[in-house]
Amino acid sequence: MSPLPPVVRLVDIRDTALSVDEVATAVSDAAAGGVTLFVGAVRDHDENKSVTGLEYSAHPSALDQLLDVAEEVAREYDVLAVAAVHRVGKLAIGDAAVVVATAAAHRGEAFEASRALIDRLKQRVPIWKHQLFADGSDEWVGTP
Repeated sequence: MSPLPPVVRLVDIRDTALSVDEVATAVSDAAAGGVTLFVGAVRDHDENKSVTGLEYSAHPSALDQLLDVAEEVAREYDVLAVAAVHRVGKLAIGDAAVVVATAAAHRGEAFEASRALIDRLKQRVPIWKHQLFADGSDEWVGTP
């Protein structure tokens, strides 16, 4: 991956535990009046089924596409910093699956940019979730 543009401070896909502090630090900026951080965590249910765990898989192009999304949000919103990290591999209930953050001079722009960042990531970055249920069944989410 080539060097990140100055506003895009951190973009990664990892098979290790995610650090909320790392993402918050990445978007830290003295000019920021608002920092919005979103953490997507593995929950213990999906609709009426008990979830025991899940596994995320990523297409080889996922990191490049995540960078594209982060750069797009940085161009469209008046932000000072953008960061996005997604986890792959086996995750347990309560684990952080994704952490995104934006910093802006004002809170409204930070909220809007973070919402766009997580929504576009979920829509366009080829990362797929394999959910495992307590009844022994499973389900793939987000596959083409």
